Amino acid sequence: MTQLINVTDKPKGVVDPAAAKKMFRLERYLPGAELAHVLDHYWIVEWNLEGRPPYTQKTLPYPCVNLVFDKGRTAAFGVVSGAFDYTLQGSGRVLGLRFRPGAFRCLLGRPMHTITDRTVRVQDILGCDDIAAENLVLSAPDDTGMVAAAEDLLLPAVRQALPEPDTKVEKINRILNMLAEDIGITRVEDLAEQAQTGMRALQQLFSDYVGVSPKWVIRRYRLQEAADRLAGGDALDLAELAHGLGYFDQAHLTRDFRKLVGKAPAEYRKAAMPHSD
Repeated sequence: MTQLINVTDKPKGVVDPAAAKKMFRLERYLPGAELAHVLDHYWIVEWNLEGRPPYTQKTLPYPCVNLVFDKGRTAAFGVVSGAFDYTLQGSGRVLGLRFRPGAFRCLLGRPMHTITDRTVRVQDILGCDDIAAENLVLSAPDDTGMVAAAEDLLLPAVRQALPEPDTKVEKINRILNMLAEDIGITRVEDLAEQAQTGMRALQQLFSDYVGVSPKWVIRRYRLQEAADRLAGGDALDLAELAHGLGYFDQAHLTRDFRKLVGKAPAEYRKAAMPHSD
């Protein structure tokens, strides 16, 4: 196993990142060359809250499948359409493999919308017992060992189901990169035009390979961008922020943000300020 290489981009899906840093360690590592067409990255969360109350972390997942090795909860998680809450207590660690959008389709063998907001057993994907796989990964002594164990489990399945990059997966990721780089794309019609494809074809591609609609992805990216900017505690003009993210007005942003994050934008920004309790 070669030395792990950290992901340098800041994670945008972690709600209240300042508080999260005090509660757990988050590391992200790039996949090896043979899995780079399948995985975005590995992520590891480790915590020690012994003698302290449980802590619930909220995340805003990307349109990706995560194969998670977690004591008693190991599974492949389809795209989560809402926010994802995870309660940390005692001490422990979790390894996750975040697949590139669309790349899990060949391993699953059926449309991705069939597992949105659902889980799939590791046995059904990798052909190995869930508990045995969980023990193998979580018993490794360090991050390097955990990643190596997970790679050994995943590689045979990938070599059989997806030995070469899938052109549809590459197309999806080009479209999503375009969307991430240009937050001004706020309508499906505009996204389809930029991707040089028809709206119906785009919607079918996302349903089959991603598991959610292009409209959902646009909205999720906008809300992740809003949360990321507000987490800095800067004195942003919320009406301008809403307009820049394609919302009709501030009220519509507030409604969507509160529904997903659990707080209004102004409340979330205030909580993130250094002087806040």
